[in-house]
Amino acid sequence: MTTLTDPNALLALYDEQLRPDFPDPAPAGTVVERDGPLVRVTGIGRGGFVTYRDLRGLDGAGIDELIARQVRIFTERRESVEWKYHSHDLPADLPARLLAAGFVPEEEETVVIGPVAPLAAAPLRDIPGVRLREVTSRADLDRIAGMEEAVWGDGSRGWLADALERELAADPTALTVVVAEADDVVVSAGWIRYVPGTGFAGLWGGSTLAEWRGKGIYKAVAEWRARLAAERGYSYLQVDASPDSRPILQRLGLIPVTTTTPYIFDGTSIIE
Repeated sequence: MTTLTDPNALLALYDEQLRPDFPDPAPAGTVVERDGPLVRVTGIGRGGFVTYRDLRGLDGAGIDELIARQVRIFTERRESVEWKYHSHDLPADLPARLLAAGFVPEEEETVVIGPVAPLAAAPLRDIPGVRLREVTSRADLDRIAGMEEAVWGDGSRGWLADALERELAADPTALTVVVAEADDVVVSAGWIRYVPGTGFAGLWGGSTLAEWRGKGIYKAVAEWRARLAAERGYSYLQVDASPDSRPILQRLGLIPVTTTTPYIFDGTSIIE
């Protein structure tokens, strides 16, 4: 078994090269701070998040204080914060400690990783009535946000166009945004982030309007982005896959290596 197909080897690469995961260069207005083993990111327009490689060196009391400090900081900011827990993280009781501090778990996702080359080599898909293109304009980013809101319908995507615009402004070479359109309607979209100094590019987005699913559009957008990664010399693709996208990505050759659960603390709802 080679590194390209060994889940344990891929997980080790993921931990070594992609954690902690934070924007570099940081978009305008974004603040990145170290707090012990954590990296805390604020100013991203939808609360903030903390990221880390591991919590080694901290005992139970130290971890509880670290968690409590994030609660205090984001309560003072009146913002929410996401703590992304990986199922292989230690200590094993970290989820219970987060729950005790007031964090609430959201839907579990699966980290899948696979080689760039097979997807990049796939022939271009001919999907009747659908065209793919790369976009950078604010108008197109707004259309993507509108499509995402139509898919999810929960009012949670208002930040997306601003965030992508700021990220592109900080470094236009750091990501590429791809849309699939039918009659000038965005029916699917995804973006790829190229992680400098690593062998990884990450696939994000990927939502598709319900009436356009099952036509190969999700796969076409993924393969388009894989070709971009190959052109830039990247070896691996990484995705935080939802339960809906995981089976598709596995059929495309990506391998599950761990799961993640976002734990959210809502500092906006605290009443003093």
